[in-house]
Amino acid sequence: MKKAVFFISFCHCLLSNAQVKDSINNSNFSTKKFDNSSKNFFENPWVKRSIAPTILFVASAATWDQRENIREYRNRYLPNFKVPYDDYLQYAPAATVYGLKLAGVKGRNNIGRATISYATSLAIMGVLVNAIKYTAKVERPDGSKNNSFPSGHTAMAFTNATFLHKEYGLANPAYSIAGYSAAASTGLGRSLNNRHWLPDILTGAGIGILSSELAYFFINKIYKNEGDNIGILNRIEGNDNPSFLALKSGASISTTKFLKQSGLSQSKTIGFEAGLEGAYFFNKHWGVGGEMSFNTFPVRAVSLPTDDPDIQNLSLTTESIGLLNFSVGPYFAYDINKDVQLKLKANAGYSKAATGKIYAEFNDMDETPEKQNLHLASYIPSNAFRFGTGIDLTYKFNSQIGLTGYADFYRTSSKITYEFEEPVLDEIELANELNNSSSRENISYVSLGLKLTAYF
Repeated sequence: MKKAVFFISFCHCLLSNAQVKDSINNSNFSTKKFDNSSKNFFENPWVKRSIAPTILFVASAATWDQRENIREYRNRYLPNFKVPYDDYLQYAPAATVYGLKLAGVKGRNNIGRATISYATSLAIMGVLVNAIKYTAKVERPDGSKNNSFPSGHTAMAFTNATFLHKEYGLANPAYSIAGYSAAASTGLGRSLNNRHWLPDILTGAGIGILSSELAYFFINKIYKNEGDNIGILNRIEGNDNPSFLALKSGASISTTKFLKQSGLSQSKTIGFEAGLEGAYFFNKHWGVGGEMSFNTFPVRAVSLPTDDPDIQNLSLTTESIGLLNFSVGPYFAYDINKDVQLKLKANAGYSKAATGKIYAEFNDMDETPEKQNLHLASYIPSNAFRFGTGIDLTYKFNSQIGLTGYADFYRTSSKITYEFEEPVLDEIELANELNNSSSRENISYVSLGLKLTAYF
């Protein structure tokens, strides 16, 4: 879910930046005419504005019937999560806008017009959210109220993020990326705190973006231009240091057998990684940064012998291993040429592992030839220290955006405790197959993938 929301938000701010640049190039409305009939459909400004909300609304509809299954992932990884950071983070992008304006940083509009546009956005968002919320009357996942759909927090967060994007995204795309990252993190918090279903969050995000787009459209019509400073606004000059924010996604390849000590896995595995990474550079070569990432690794089934002629194809099946990671450390950058940049890092931090279930799968020929599952136990990994290193190679499309290939190596060690189900405790042979009730497992892996990198 975090990856999809970040990706959609990222694409939205890039598309909108391109649209604003087009409007600057064609800002002399009195002397230039537009032949809309000759435009490609997808180049129409309102089509561009509608792409992100439409994708979010479609995704909400597509996941509606699976919302309970999707929530099971939350219940598995963070069943007791209760950190109300989303109550406050939703306002961060709007607070950033006013902080920048009070500091004298020039944006699209002066503070008065920006406030009118923002107030209009909030009014549209509030009407849409509450009209749907108290008509649909969807029960929240925690059962507290029947006003779950759509998520008001997420709508507020994406309204504020689009406000920041509209006012300062053209000055520097890092503002847009930071704003939408905060909004996506707010939406994630609504799910982690068990307050909303995924479709609630996706629809709320779409409403938030759409509300701000509509507000700016109407206010711009009243003022008869695209912004107070749109004709003279230039990109804020930075220090040319390679500070960046990046979305990452790739494959994770284990270099150790994760559950070797417990006997639940006899082979290495290939999993998936997604995350958000960034660093601030003090000069052209050295900086400090960190990442938040998620890894999941499937565990191959282990075949077991059996002396019972009625039991065939007996195997132990273990749910995939999941890791939620946070790490920080130094970064080094070197420009190979004006288009290609090399980065190195050394990070250390914290890894939170998900709990999982262990099943016995078998065919009981005495009852039914169909395969049966018996829940034997649950495994509970401890949270652990992690450390690693990585290398990046970035091709810069321009001074602000690049595509990065990366290779990272990480290692952690977790104590895994096993809790057996009551029926299994009486089955000594099955219990012995699982070896000990706890084991220390070394987890090492290499991640290979791509990042979409924005410099600021």
